[in-house]
Amino acid sequence: MVSQKLMTDFLAVTLYLLAGLAFAVVPMIISRLVVKRSHGEFREATYESGMETIGSAWIQFTVAYYIYALIFLAFDVDVLYLFPVALSYGKYASRDLIEVIIFVGILSLAIVYAWRKGVFEWKRR
Repeated sequence: MVSQKLMTDFLAVTLYLLAGLAFAVVPMIISRLVVKRSHGEFREATYESGMETIGSAWIQFTVAYYIYALIFLAFDVDVLYLFPVALSYGKYASRDLIEVIIFVGILSLAIVYAWRKGVFEWKRR
């Protein structure tokens, strides 16, 4: 027989999953119902602030741009991990502080590595 607490926990997880699914699906359904459809030759035209475009929109970015973006994304996500650690300080606050310092130190080494590789230097064309 399944206990009442276990069923309550499963219900909570199921509700969270359904809420997450609703947050993903409902905006797409609403935009499908509300958006005005356009037809004609200008539908596929490039629009840049109401001005005519100059040249091709298909330009090639250097790899350094993508590496820079990935480094930013990685550090942005890693900073999110610091908030739960800061909130969970409790009985072992000094140990947690040392772990955070080690974590930030490893991130700093990654920044130094990227800096020495020249990722943060933009070369002019």
